Amino acid sequence: MHSPLLTRLAGRPLALGTRALDGLLALSPEARGPMLRIGSEDRDTAGYAVTDGGIAVVPVLGPLLTRGDWLTSLLGATDYGALGRTLEAAFSDPSAQAVVLELDSPGGEVGGLFDLVDRIGALRESSGRPLWAVAGEAALSAAYAIASAAERIYVTRTAEIGSIGIVAAHIDTTGADAMAGRKWTLVHAGARKTDGNSHEPLSDRALAAIQTDVDALHAELCALVARNRRLTPETVRATEAAIWRGSRGIAASFADRLGTLDQALADLAASLDPPPGRAARITPTRPMQGTSMTDQTTTASTETPAVADPPASPAASEAPAAPTPADTAAGVAPAAATVAASPIIPAAPVTPAPAEPAGTAARLRAEFAEIASVAAQAGRLGVDIDAADAMVRGVAADALRRSVLETLAARSEAAAVVSAAPTPAAAPIAESPIVRRARERAAAPRS
Repeated sequence: MHSPLLTRLAGRPLALGTRALDGLLALSPEARGPMLRIGSEDRDTAGYAVTDGGIAVVPVLGPLLTRGDWLTSLLGATDYGALGRTLEAAFSDPSAQAVVLELDSPGGEVGGLFDLVDRIGALRESSGRPLWAVAGEAALSAAYAIASAAERIYVTRTAEIGSIGIVAAHIDTTGADAMAGRKWTLVHAGARKTDGNSHEPLSDRALAAIQTDVDALHAELCALVARNRRLTPETVRATEAAIWRGSRGIAASFADRLGTLDQALADLAASLDPPPGRAARITPTRPMQGTSMTDQTTTASTETPAVADPPASPAASEAPAAPTPADTAAGVAPAAATVAASPIIPAAPVTPAPAEPAGTAARLRAEFAEIASVAAQAGRLGVDIDAADAMVRGVAADALRRSVLETLAARSEAAAVVSAAPTPAAAPIAESPIVRRARERAAAPRS
């Protein structure tokens, strides 16, 4: 008799490490010991924990399944629906300023994976809270796709990451059927209705159809990982589903830092609580393809890759650096330079605020103080700025400052244009009577 798990996994495409596939197919209920149960009976629990520093830690453990059922509980697996609900609760938790994914998973089913990753990205963007990920021992295939939605990925020295590929298993039970004395006859309508069934050898037509499906899903998985990691789909495809351990994953641009969960939490907490008087800003930490990794917090070790060395990354054009406020101000300087008295509004210093228990409140006060300062300076120069409206709309102080400079430059250019009335055409001068009389007498015939 086949286990329900064997039947389920054999009939679906999987984003799963090959070794994990072998292990799952070999499992039976009798062989499984006590496991962490994250199934239907636990769905009413929070599913995450919040640290003292205000960081929600969401575990992503075990095989990943499209929908939870009794197998989810037996295997200690995670289902995509429950994980999505947990992340939604974590991002909306008022006590959490950021979220960290703690991954130890070989991957799982493809069904529902792409939608979950898109949902995670939408939650991160709408909440405005940082999302980091840590591969504790494994973040492979579907699990790595989930991790790729994070802004920064940590990997421990022994953790495995990668395996961006798709696998589909077909079980041919004809030999076992014969030994058991069973002969199957499948009566069907539609030539392809029984393609790929386990009671007949796999036909060439069925094999070709399965391969086409696997190839299409692989292309979509590569595109998703490439988008999230700022790589090209060709770069991800060129890995050939390789697996890397520790620092090799960083060299392959599949991770950003070498470190444990504790290290990631400490780094994230430090970024959320800057020194007093300086607004907390989480800067993008993911390197663009081809960027140097010399800014990593640890030195890359000489670990051997779990499967293969990372392929040489093709040269990729660096993305243009985002213009700084100084660069933007320089861009309007030529227009403002035509008028000698063009005022330049300097950056207003942020008054140091006393330390607050929540870094977010201190940051908001600092940003509003800077916006209010810009508005006050602009008012003295005759430019009206609504500081409250700018704060509600999320306009940064630098953007307001550039807007004031552009307004003043435009006014100065207008004032420099001198409108002069055109000189009227000279009226014809009337001829003198004396001259006219002399001309008439000269023209008269002489007698």
